[in-house]
Amino acid sequence: MSRIRSVATSALGVHRRTVLAAAGAVSLSAGVGYALRTTDSQAATRAAEAPVAHSRQASAASPLAPYTKGTTLSSVAAPRNSSGYRRLGDGPGWKRVVRSELATPKSGRASRRTTLAAFVQFTDLHLQDVQHPLRLEYLRSTDPHAWRPQEALTVPGAISLVERVNALRGAPVTGAPLHFVMTTGDNTDNNAHSELEWFMKVMSGGRITPNSGDPRHYEGVQNSGLKLYWQPDSTTRDGDKALGFPYLKGFLAAAVREVKSPGLNLPWYSTVGNHDSLPLGCYGSHGDPYLAEAAIGGKKLMNVSAAEAKKLQDAIKNATDPKGVGYRDFLKAHARSMRSVTPDEKRAPYTSADYLKAHLDPAHQGHGPVGHGYSSANLDAGTQYYAFRISDDVIGISLDTTDAGGHYEGSVGTAQLKWLDKTLKDNKDSYAVVFSHHTSKTMTNTRRDPAHPGERRHNGAEVVSLLASHGNVLAWVNGHIHKNVITPHQASGGRSFWEISTASHIDYPHLARVVELVDNKDGTISLFTTLIESAAPHRTDFADLSQTGLAALYRELAYNAPGARTTLAGSAADRNTELVLKKG
Repeated sequence: MSRIRSVATSALGVHRRTVLAAAGAVSLSAGVGYALRTTDSQAATRAAEAPVAHSRQASAASPLAPYTKGTTLSSVAAPRNSSGYRRLGDGPGWKRVVRSELATPKSGRASRRTTLAAFVQFTDLHLQDVQHPLRLEYLRSTDPHAWRPQEALTVPGAISLVERVNALRGAPVTGAPLHFVMTTGDNTDNNAHSELEWFMKVMSGGRITPNSGDPRHYEGVQNSGLKLYWQPDSTTRDGDKALGFPYLKGFLAAAVREVKSPGLNLPWYSTVGNHDSLPLGCYGSHGDPYLAEAAIGGKKLMNVSAAEAKKLQDAIKNATDPKGVGYRDFLKAHARSMRSVTPDEKRAPYTSADYLKAHLDPAHQGHGPVGHGYSSANLDAGTQYYAFRISDDVIGISLDTTDAGGHYEGSVGTAQLKWLDKTLKDNKDSYAVVFSHHTSKTMTNTRRDPAHPGERRHNGAEVVSLLASHGNVLAWVNGHIHKNVITPHQASGGRSFWEISTASHIDYPHLARVVELVDNKDGTISLFTTLIESAAPHRTDFADLSQTGLAALYRELAYNAPGARTTLAGSAADRNTELVLKKG
């Protein structure tokens, strides 16, 4: 690949090429490509003048030695007892596995390789306003994992993940500076303004009070007295305490107490997921006046029979109610059994325009770039996909795979697919990393977008085919399935890429992933993937309800959550890896 040079020369204390990489120098967000210039906008100027974490000088400096500390190569949380409620402690790390399905690794490559790029992936943070009236906690009566005991602690848990990234000594294998963090969707859980504000502050820094409704105390299922849910502040023997969950006086007061995020010390980019775009992650019900009013109102349903819960859950899983009409009727039918809570307008659903405006808000700029990948062009066009320059030789492409027609599985429209094809062609001299929320296998929902009823939707197999037709695609990085899975994709003619799906930060084992791209200088490229946990200690102390103590407890509660799948860490070949492929 020939190098793609910057569109501007250095006029500041750092090289202009690097500044443009941090600011997203290639932006094609509305389907029209352009490169940022110094006169493009005041926003671009502000981004150019902001300090960047990966200057040209830093890249040219001697790399840090490979390291394992702070990664899952060194240690992973593991249970210390074998039955009942299981306490966590330091467990052995996960080894690195070399995968050669797409190319044969050649000896001596470690001494030859040069770094192309290095970044961190967050995915499925699911920051939750757990007191929101429109939540489906009551589905737990038919499915124990439909509500999870750790859900009140998503904010301190996510802040601890930010703290972990800030403490990393560059990329674990090469020691190269990390270029950015990309979060691949489901940043929020229920499409609520309250959650969106918390997400922006977790990532860019600020004080957060993860509370809504009554500012004085928690109002929700965990102090409802219902034995269906863990009642941490009560001595009531609920179903979770029968499994060994602790009595923790003061837990709920601590869970809604103000916390502080330092914000990432790297630029960060954002990709949208179905839980960000759709109420409850599945209903194309924006504009429904009843549901909009219920979201901010003073009534909350907390308990239904197992038979009723199963009927609703089946409708969601089978996508028989994508518009939420049946869900609205379900709530109306149970109006008399709802409990009173404090109304709060901050719980209102947010639109795609609201999502973009939050990212473009200077208050949430952090270390940039302005818009975190999104631009005013996205706002004007009503799109949520874009491309950006990662480094001299690599571009990033962020897709919007949510289907606005409803349901939690994804697809892309024809306009976006054509834009993706054009973007890859226009940047054929650069390697490409594609980001999305949905995986190739979960892009099975091709119902029409109500805003574009005449536009066809395209599934994951079609996206794989398109990506494989371009020799410059190295990886497709995504989430959604809450599980570590790495899949090789190979097309005729030897063109190939790796699909890297990473576990969530809501369901155990609470992971993020560092990805390093290196040229082995022997006709092959290696992608190193290294999983990381949050900075919170593996061991918990039930007496420690500090911000850090809650982050540690968040992980342990998730490990013990009834009904939780035990396979989400994936196999060794899906965790810490070296993924080898031929140069396109």
